[in-house]
Amino acid sequence: MHPAHAYSIIFVALTTACSVALAQNVKITPLGSHAGELCSRDRATIFEDPTGVRILYDAGQSVLGADDPRLGRIDVVILSHAHGDHLGDMKMKALDAGACDNPQVVSAAPNSTTAEIAAAKNSAIIMVVPLANFVGRKIETIRGKPTAACGSPDAEVAVPSTAPCLATVQTGGTRVVRASGASKAVEVTTVPAAHDSTVPVALLSEAERKELEPDNVSLTLGPPSGYVIHFTNGLTAYLSGDTGIHADMQTVVHDFYKANLMELNFGQSALTPEAAAYVANTLVQPASVIINHVNEGATSGGKLRPTSRTAAFIALVKGRPVYPALSGKTMEFDGAGKCAAGC
Repeated sequence: MHPAHAYSIIFVALTTACSVALAQNVKITPLGSHAGELCSRDRATIFEDPTGVRILYDAGQSVLGADDPRLGRIDVVILSHAHGDHLGDMKMKALDAGACDNPQVVSAAPNSTTAEIAAAKNSAIIMVVPLANFVGRKIETIRGKPTAACGSPDAEVAVPSTAPCLATVQTGGTRVVRASGASKAVEVTTVPAAHDSTVPVALLSEAERKELEPDNVSLTLGPPSGYVIHFTNGLTAYLSGDTGIHADMQTVVHDFYKANLMELNFGQSALTPEAAAYVANTLVQPASVIINHVNEGATSGGKLRPTSRTAAFIALVKGRPVYPALSGKTMEFDGAGKCAAGC
């Protein structure tokens, strides 16, 4: 064989091997208010398994609603709690509208961005029962027909689906999601979070608002949640939801589920930079951290603002990289929780 031909064969083989390896990565794409930045209202994240299962986490206020061109197919919608910045009582007026630390939004009432997207994308709703039922009723209003269950509580959720459905769980419950024709499935588990889960009054019916108005209160839709997602390439991602420090971060997330990637919500009402660093360094100890929900314009030109809370947190994290959730920038993670591309 001519040496040139041998080199060509080796090159093709290596290229094919690299393509196969990349295909085994989980793709993670934040959907924020301003392209390439980490901004104050940013919450939404899409996770795409190698089998094609696509999961939207906390649609929130940094999307345009169901017509957002960045969404693509959404097989599963998960939601950590009922607060408006997660459920989506508002939505972007336009992508990149306003400033990073003060994006321009308009009302998404009475439906919410979560319900709009799930209805339009025929998504399975995986969340605690009261929250799922609330979103399911919104979807029913949008579509004009009831939102059915995704089979029995222990049945696999098959995607893509021809209609939205409810895959309800209690805290600690797991739903298994399998793409058509896939030999492996994605496991989505709710885990505890320490926070509040009251729904925005604007998303309630007029009768319910009048009932609650005298006491200036709203409804709690079950307990808040984090999620642990076990992907088919072995990656185990912990999505903290809004939370303060709690012992289950170590005993459940680290010791039992052995999460190797963490997407941490860094709201100032729940975590200081020191507390958040303790979560990463001592309690969860993932291989990598994605930082989101920072409630500030944390970047400019895609680079951290050195005086930001986010920068203070990152400086305190040791032994593992921290990646800001830059809007529209897809990161790829291997089964060990290491970034393989896009970081």
